[in-house]
Amino acid sequence: MAELSGSTTSGERMNILSILLLSPDADAQLSSMATFRNIDQQQFDAFLELANSNHVIVRGMKVYSQIMRAAQDETRTAWATTAVARENARIVKAIEFLRVLCDAFDSEGIDVTVMKSLDHWPDFGSDIDLYTNTPSSTVCSFMQRQFGAQIAARSWGDRLACKWNFNIPDLPDPVEIHMGRLGQTGEQLVLAATLPGRARLANIESQSFRVPSASDRIMISTLQRMYRHFYFRLCDIVDSAMLARSGDLDYEELRFSAQKAGIWEGVATYLVIVSDYIDRYSGTDLVLPQFVKDSARFDGKMVFVKGDFLRVPIVPQSVGLYRSQVGGLIRRRELQSSARLGLLPWLATAAAIGYKIAGSDKGIW
Repeated sequence: MAELSGSTTSGERMNILSILLLSPDADAQLSSMATFRNIDQQQFDAFLELANSNHVIVRGMKVYSQIMRAAQDETRTAWATTAVARENARIVKAIEFLRVLCDAFDSEGIDVTVMKSLDHWPDFGSDIDLYTNTPSSTVCSFMQRQFGAQIAARSWGDRLACKWNFNIPDLPDPVEIHMGRLGQTGEQLVLAATLPGRARLANIESQSFRVPSASDRIMISTLQRMYRHFYFRLCDIVDSAMLARSGDLDYEELRFSAQKAGIWEGVATYLVIVSDYIDRYSGTDLVLPQFVKDSARFDGKMVFVKGDFLRVPIVPQSVGLYRSQVGGLIRRRELQSSARLGLLPWLATAAAIGYKIAGSDKGIW
């Protein structure tokens, strides 16, 4: 078992964080790791940054503090509890503003659904993510008038995806609003149009927010991970596993909806990757229906750690999913959506060239 030292690899650190989050007995699995139990402040900060990148500070550090408390290590218990308290303070402010934001939208008669941000609860994402079917001119005017928001510069990808980022005074994190379309190039019209009507209420801190249905949550995560970023955060693994085990996920309905959206193979692959990763650390998979497993293009063995995330292989695996999605749109004669999606390779190429030349893909991706 790897130790958490200054020379450990990203894979070893990810392994430790995965144990904290997924193992039914993390203390036992980490008991022989002396360095993990005796990390210094600098090493702890680096580990905390990994948890932050994966949106699991609250969940991960709570387990770490429990282990340190059981070991009667007051110093490291304090580090962890302080980190959790600081993150909770940030989340409380975000939830308070989210409440104000949703109430203001309701008063204005603008439909709004909270995407992704609340999926990580008790953790919270790095921004507030919303969806609406209301025209962008109406939403942008409202945000500027009601909140003094400034519209952030939009990349080519933002324009294709029909999303806007708003910077609001005294709010450290941006508000991202998707309007009328979903997907990296805004190719998902059917899923977008039905999202608000399928939304449900989620109770967070004694407050109710409209969030996507269980099936839509999985499809949105699939679009983000399998068709856009090609990497998983640990929060995606934990959140999707909890959703699958909650009993709220109807796999037959999910297949029907995902087939209409042209991403069923991607959804099936996403779920198999989550199930395999959960099984690796907990010893129990998600017990997916056989038709889900049969539809998957590849499994969790193909996922690897690079940097702070779990990477999905692009060639040939993800390329195959992309081609399947384009083919499905063409067969259904959704020519505008297929044309938009056809721009994705050019966008990705431009982003790669921009990153190589300038060290950033800002303004493109």
